[in-house]
Amino acid sequence: MMLDIAVVILTYNEERHIERCIQSIKKYSDNIYIIDSYSTDNTIQICKSLNVNILQNKFINQSKQFTWALDNINFKTEWTLRLDADEYLEDNLIIEIKNKLPNINKDIVGINLKRKHIFMDKWIKFGGRYPLILLRLWRTGHGYIEDRWMDEHIMVEGGKTITLKNNFCDHNLNNLSFFINKHDWYAGREVVDILLDNLKIKNDKKKLSTKNTSFNVSLKRFFKESFYNKLPIGLGPLLYFLYRYIFLLGFLDGRVGLIYHFLQGFWYRFLVESKLVEYKKAIKDLDNNDEIIKKLSELPSLKS
Repeated sequence: MMLDIAVVILTYNEERHIERCIQSIKKYSDNIYIIDSYSTDNTIQICKSLNVNILQNKFINQSKQFTWALDNINFKTEWTLRLDADEYLEDNLIIEIKNKLPNINKDIVGINLKRKHIFMDKWIKFGGRYPLILLRLWRTGHGYIEDRWMDEHIMVEGGKTITLKNNFCDHNLNNLSFFINKHDWYAGREVVDILLDNLKIKNDKKKLSTKNTSFNVSLKRFFKESFYNKLPIGLGPLLYFLYRYIFLLGFLDGRVGLIYHFLQGFWYRFLVESKLVEYKKAIKDLDNNDEIIKKLSELPSLKS
C-alpha cells in the first residue's frame, strides 16, 4: 500500500547512500523529490535510474535549501516527510505509519519520529542519543523550517503533534575522516547562529516550543541558549561529555561509543567554542550588521 506522502531529500554527492534511501521510500511512497546542490559524483545518475523527481538549486544552507523546496514543489499529497540521504525508515515504522496515518485525527498536523543513530556500524543506544525524537512528518501546508545556519528543525502550526513508537535510522557509511570534516564544517555554522543570536540580528521570528516541534528538541535548544552557551570556555564541553558518558551511561556503548561520545560530545562542542573565539576576533571592529553578516559569510565554514 502506497501512502499519500511526499518525501523530500536534500543531496550533495550522496552516491553512497541515495539508492538505499530511495529503495526504502518506495516501500511506502511514489512521490520522491530530490533537491540536489549540483553534485559532482553519480548522485544524479542514480536518481534518474530510479525514476524520481529531481530539482537542483545552489546550496546556501540546509534551511534555505529546504525552504526553497517547500516553495517550489507543487505538493499534491496530504503529508510531507523530510529525510536525509543517509537516513531510512525501519520496516516496523513503515508498518506503523501505514496502519495509523489513514485514520489519524484531523487535528494532528505533525508527527515525531524516533531517530536511531548508527556510528561506525554500531547503534549508539546510550549517552542520551536514543531516542532522539524529531518532527519529520507533517500535513502538507502546516510545516516550515527554522531560518538557521545549523541545527535547523521543522516546526508546525495549526494543530497538535504525536510521536510514533518505531525508529528511523541515521546510518552514514562514510569513514571517520568524513565525520570529522563534516563536524568541522558544522561547527563554523553553529558559531554563526550563536553570534547572530547574541547580536539580535536573527531572521527567524518564531521560537521552538513544545507546541510546534518535539519536546526533546525544544528542551535541548532552551538549555543550550539559556545555560550552556553562557559557561566559560571548555567547561561546557567537559561537563556535557561527563554527563553523557557517565550519568547517561554512554560507556555502555563500548569502544565505538567512546569514540563517538568523545568526538561528538566533547571535541565538537570544544571546536564550536574555539571557532567562536576566532569568529568574534574577525568581526570585533565591525559595528554595522550588514558588514558583520558579510564578513561571516566570507568565512570558510559558510561557503558551500
